[in-house]
Amino acid sequence: KCAHLRLVCQAEQKPYSTSKLWWCGISLLGLGELGNFTAYGFAPITLVAPLGCVSVIGSAFISAFFLKKTIRTADILAGTLTITGINLLVTFSPNVPQELTARQVQNYLVSWPFLVYSILEIIIFCILLYFYKRKAVKHIVVLLMMVAVLASLTVIAVKAVSSMIALSVKGKMQLTYSVFYIMIVLMATSCAFQIKFLNQAMHLYEATAVVPINYVFFTTSAIISGVIFYQEFQSAALLNVFMFLFGCLLSFLGVIIIARNKKEEHLQVHFIDCGHIPGQKLTGKIQPDSHSSCYGTLNKEDDSVKRQS
Repeated sequence: KCAHLRLVCQAEQKPYSTSKLWWCGISLLGLGELGNFTAYGFAPITLVAPLGCVSVIGSAFISAFFLKKTIRTADILAGTLTITGINLLVTFSPNVPQELTARQVQNYLVSWPFLVYSILEIIIFCILLYFYKRKAVKHIVVLLMMVAVLASLTVIAVKAVSSMIALSVKGKMQLTYSVFYIMIVLMATSCAFQIKFLNQAMHLYEATAVVPINYVFFTTSAIISGVIFYQEFQSAALLNVFMFLFGCLLSFLGVIIIARNKKEEHLQVHFIDCGHIPGQKLTGKIQPDSHSSCYGTLNKEDDSVKRQS
């Protein structure tokens, strides 16, 4: 974002691909996603997915340094809620073995809880797709629910692929099993369709609405898939489950508050200065008062116009 703003302010417009700052940002973004992918191989889905709120909250505070945004009380409150939620997530996350072999993935794929879960997801996705395609219903909830359904398959595949690669690096070769390549195809396909529907949502709605709703839907979907497919809360105590869900709730609130704060800041721009109109002298106020129906006038020396004003 900082690179794009700098390029806009330059007299000679250049493509963003020529900016070193832009390439630096893309490289850091790629590194972050690589770390996110690797994390699925060493930690439960139910822990990694909710921690995505760190990027939302972090970007709000980092923008204060790079984009000169103002940090408000609401931002500090959101950050406090999120940090508290993260502490609860880490403390009460399920303690399950993370060495996931190809044979275990095969067994999970044919287990009856996952088969029932898959059938329900297919039915829900087909219903949503019917309304999206046939009825042209492009409500934000419909679009992001389709993203969430696909995301549940993505995180299942990502964890399986990441875990099998991690075991192969340690010396326990898992890349010779066909399930490894099945999971790669599932991961790539579900990601591609996620991008399609998420892009549609970003095109039709404000990012301040898409970001928090997508985060809540994605996280909820990922937690459910982790519980059903990998049975991550199978032996967890009831108190641990409650405190974990409470941590998720605090993280959700933090992201929503940050998004609402950004929306309010955007709405503070009262008018757009279009510059001087040649041959005309503008009045002092371009933007009318809230109780006025007039949008400003052009002052002319003509007496009739003076009388009308």
